[in-house]
Amino acid sequence: METDRQFRDRTEAGEQLAEALREREIDADIALAIPRGGLPLGRAVADALDVPLDIVVAKKIGAPGNPEFAIGAVASDGSVWQNETAFRGTGGDEEYFEQQREEEAANARQKAERYRGDQAEPDLTDETVVVVDDGVATGSTVRACLKKLQGSDADRIVLAVPVGPPDTIDELEEETDEVVCLETPRDFRGVGQFYANFGQVSDEEAMAYLER
Repeated sequence: METDRQFRDRTEAGEQLAEALREREIDADIALAIPRGGLPLGRAVADALDVPLDIVVAKKIGAPGNPEFAIGAVASDGSVWQNETAFRGTGGDEEYFEQQREEEAANARQKAERYRGDQAEPDLTDETVVVVDDGVATGSTVRACLKKLQGSDADRIVLAVPVGPPDTIDELEEETDEVVCLETPRDFRGVGQFYANFGQVSDEEAMAYLER
């Protein structure tokens, strides 16, 4: 994608994703958005496909002394993905990683509970699940979310994202049943590069998409 061919915003990207899912004849039963940025897209996908919208939550695990540098991620149930190359390069040890895994899994659980309120986590047994986010770079949180869903009894797991670098998308295709990605630019520098409006989504706004 050329940088002058951006998505207008997350909702437009979600609408285009829904169209691509329809073209692939993916018969979804539920859409699971990754908060916060995935929820505007998830709402558009769920509405277009006429399926329920829920969430799947994961938190990044940051490197020692550099929390912005992800060495892995963990989902709300403790399912974890470790970037072994990045982890070895940071000088961290397994004790550090395990401590961070526990802390971030608890944070992910709290976030899921806050978003769902008194709603139960959906039963995915025999369902075709579409996981939606606003894009992937390294894909650490997406991979942890997929690990969680692989432990469910879902029949089929489809990842739907507007944009991601080719190598990451290739790797994610090995970890799920199908990946629908609209653009895999070789000049990828960051997800925000491909949106005209990529402002942060607040918790309040994200939860409003979930409630609608």
